Amino acid sequence: MSQPRYSSYIAGQWLAGAGDHADENPADLDRPVGHYGVLDAAATAQAVDAAAAAFPAWSLSSPQQRAEILDLVGSEILARKEELGRLLAREEGKTLAESIGEAARAGQIFKFFAGEALRIPGEKLASTRPGVEVEITREPVGVVGIIAPWNFPLAIPAWKIAPALAFGNTVVFKPAEIVPGCAWALAEILSRAGLPEGVFNMVLGSGRTVGHALACHPKLDALSFTGSVPTGRALLRQAAERALKVQMEMGGKNPLVVLADAELDKAVECAVNGAFFSTGQRCTASSRLIVEAPVYEAFVARMQARLAMLQVGDPLDPQVHIGPVASAAQLDTDLGYIQAGHEDGAELLAGGGRVERPTRGHFLAPTLFAAQPGHRIAREEIFGPVAAVLRADDYEHALALANGTEFGLCAGICTTSLRHASHFRRHAQAGMVMVNLPTAGVDPHVPFGGRKASSYGPREQGRYAVEFYTTVKTGYTLA
Repeated sequence: MSQPRYSSYIAGQWLAGAGDHADENPADLDRPVGHYGVLDAAATAQAVDAAAAAFPAWSLSSPQQRAEILDLVGSEILARKEELGRLLAREEGKTLAESIGEAARAGQIFKFFAGEALRIPGEKLASTRPGVEVEITREPVGVVGIIAPWNFPLAIPAWKIAPALAFGNTVVFKPAEIVPGCAWALAEILSRAGLPEGVFNMVLGSGRTVGHALACHPKLDALSFTGSVPTGRALLRQAAERALKVQMEMGGKNPLVVLADAELDKAVECAVNGAFFSTGQRCTASSRLIVEAPVYEAFVARMQARLAMLQVGDPLDPQVHIGPVASAAQLDTDLGYIQAGHEDGAELLAGGGRVERPTRGHFLAPTLFAAQPGHRIAREEIFGPVAAVLRADDYEHALALANGTEFGLCAGICTTSLRHASHFRRHAQAGMVMVNLPTAGVDPHVPFGGRKASSYGPREQGRYAVEFYTTVKTGYTLA
């Protein structure tokens, strides 16, 4: 069977790009998902120019037109969620159930923002001056650059592209290099949805070439980025020179606090789900498990037993709980942190090495360390199935450990105490707080984002997305 070749999409045309790059299947390296070509800086500039040319007409288009297009996209994604989920599982490595769930979420996001296109807010206020009317309206920002990561290759592009289009912006979308298939599938659906030429563009290529050219283009009006802290900070410095409107999501080192009064079995399930499902490759993953001393030993024993039950392997196998790490580079990073854990003196409680399977792939056992707060594995984002468990003396100590990080994306607590749950929700230094739930797992219709080094700029998702994708205009009229 011939493998598909994925192309970029600029000004209503498909561009093959240069080279013949294999789209790797991380669960079976001998069977690539497809092939793709990459663009250069000149082609990226062409995409931005096309978006800029399309903006004047699209920005004044009917909200009903935009709503119908986004609803159509959402309906097709939902109708094809099994097919798209299978592609996602093969290309990124999530289990099939998780992948189908992500595809469904992408479709739901497009449908949500179809409604938001008809609900763009505004205000009419009385002036302090007699006979003067004041009207506050929201208008689209302009050309929006979108740089998305590989770990949620359908959902994250959806929650950036859909609001950008809903509010009348034009888009240049740069996906991560290792997920061109999912990006192409989304672009192909959008290409048939009735968007005018140049309103949506998708460019395949490296961050160093395509991403840099996109962020530096003088016609770019706003940039939404999700990815690593170093890349995000570099883009932020570039954007600052031009006063470019930016939105950054750059990771986390999320705590899950388990108090002595918690229901331990439920707490273990929260920890396993948050730390290890999706192969731990979530910025909301709970990679620091902070456990109050009276239940520490019992929690660790139950975690070891639970991790021993998890199956690692082919994400298309319904018996598998954890798929492969997404790439060789990420696997090397994970193994490097495991080595750092040993070197720092952390105690290995489970996993710690690669897993052999019938196919060549990037399989890694879910790994748990007993660590100290100063260990690298307890401080730095790993982005893999590696977690550290820390002992806390009491609730106050647990809260201090939870907040003792440069990141502030998500924080969780397992407790039956309403007093502690309420106090934690108020005092956890994070943009999102979970009580008796995994830290990984958020709804698409509410704001997403963090504090400190995790995020910069307005929130993503839900009705709060309007803050980034529109600009406010105040108009005065003498009656």
